[in-house]
Amino acid sequence: MDGKLVLVVEDNPINMELVRDVLHAKGYRTLEATSGEAALELVEQETPDLILLDIQLPGMDGVATLARLRQGPSTAATTVVALTAQAMDGDRESFFDAGFDGYISKPIDVPEFIRAVAGYCDGG
Repeated sequence: MDGKLVLVVEDNPINMELVRDVLHAKGYRTLEATSGEAALELVEQETPDLILLDIQLPGMDGVATLARLRQGPSTAATTVVALTAQAMDGDRESFFDAGFDGYISKPIDVPEFIRAVAGYCDGG
């Protein structure tokens, strides 16, 4: 990993710490937001290589945040992956229908999480 920048949007401090620590251990840089609104402010300053976006957020939820990201000129094509505890069979299709590029189930399995992030950042 060549220091790719990952925006993590997660309102649970324990989940945020785990994701941040795993990403840093693997050489990624991170930006952190605890709400959709804060994420939208951050992407005005820096464009991440990947956005990991919790679905259930205070205020603007992950789906609404994604819709706004897709409208932004600097983030319209950015890979956005849902971070969610909602990983039932039908949910997968709804995430893709909403415009997410993929999803990662919570609680995260660290080895699977690392593989998934590497795949999204490196295109495979």
